[in-house]
Amino acid sequence: MILSDTQTAIRDMVRTFAREAIRPNVMAYEAAGAYPTDLFARLAELGLWSMTAPESVGGAGLDAVSYALVLMEVAAGDGALSTILSIHNSLIVSALLKYGSAAQQDRFLGDLIAGRFTGAFALTEADAGSDASALRTKALRVDGGWRLNGAKQFISNGRIAGLAIVFAVIDPSAGKRGLSAFLVPTDSPGYGVDKVEHKLGQSASDTCAIRFDDVFVPDELVLGTVGDGYRIALANLEAGRIGIAAQCVGMAAAALDIAIAYARDRQSFGQPIIQHQAVGHRLADLAARLEAARQLVLHAAAVRDSGASCLIEASMAKLVASEMAEAVVSGAIQTLGGYGYLEDYGVAKIYRDVRVCQIYEGTSDIQRMVIARALAT
Repeated sequence: MILSDTQTAIRDMVRTFAREAIRPNVMAYEAAGAYPTDLFARLAELGLWSMTAPESVGGAGLDAVSYALVLMEVAAGDGALSTILSIHNSLIVSALLKYGSAAQQDRFLGDLIAGRFTGAFALTEADAGSDASALRTKALRVDGGWRLNGAKQFISNGRIAGLAIVFAVIDPSAGKRGLSAFLVPTDSPGYGVDKVEHKLGQSASDTCAIRFDDVFVPDELVLGTVGDGYRIALANLEAGRIGIAAQCVGMAAAALDIAIAYARDRQSFGQPIIQHQAVGHRLADLAARLEAARQLVLHAAAVRDSGASCLIEASMAKLVASEMAEAVVSGAIQTLGGYGYLEDYGVAKIYRDVRVCQIYEGTSDIQRMVIARALAT
């Protein structure tokens, strides 16, 4: 698609920031398993903690296409950081804006938009990932509120978040209608991080096992209405999947850039290896797959901007982009040969970071299921 001047300017601004302020430090972030607070403050100055939130509440007011472009550029700098921003924007801020009461927004939105703390989306459990109706975390009605007990697994930002949106069963006999969503400040008594997972990639973005031991949540912190948890959990799938698809494009683009630069510089048999057909054709195929995925992501975002449902387009974009990304990064490693397997060139880190994109925000199998169901109707 053809970008507007505004969209191009936003993309270029974030691209410059990512190249100058993020990419040179990614190995330090990975080694530390965290990001410095001053980086989060700089992201807030750029409006990246509130990309699609309206300007009336202090947000950047970006359209979905601009949001996707920003995540592409941040991911090209560091995939793990783009994960934090994607969850924060598409799952936390968006849910609070759509379902939160005025009092809830007054209490939490300012800190979220300013980047003073981020959020965690506590849905997944050890035995309930894509099947949100199989949750076991319970919410018991008590005087003035609810008591939460249970555990969550694979929760991004679980350690650093100041606010968690927690999904729990209030009526086991009601199926999908028996779930509610709760706003839980992470300093609430009984909220605990059982474990920070040691992962293949994206180490600077914490992924945690969370436990709720009799956590009291007052009635005023129920998100939406009681029993609306399942609907809230699924409501932001479109934006979430577009965000992860954009992340895939960004990481793949960074890896391909490294491979092309290397192939132009590396000499073999008296000429740059990019001039050898085997290498040149490989890079051509990778570039074509990358561009096809990029356009699919931007199309899904454009459909979202139109106000139409884009669940199928988002699922297609997430499926194609995530599988493309692993293939492109693998091809980039192959182009560098033994050097690609070393940490020095940065492609190995991208390879570790990109693999999870076929798993979170709905696995590739789930995306195929969603698309197949649409084809059958």
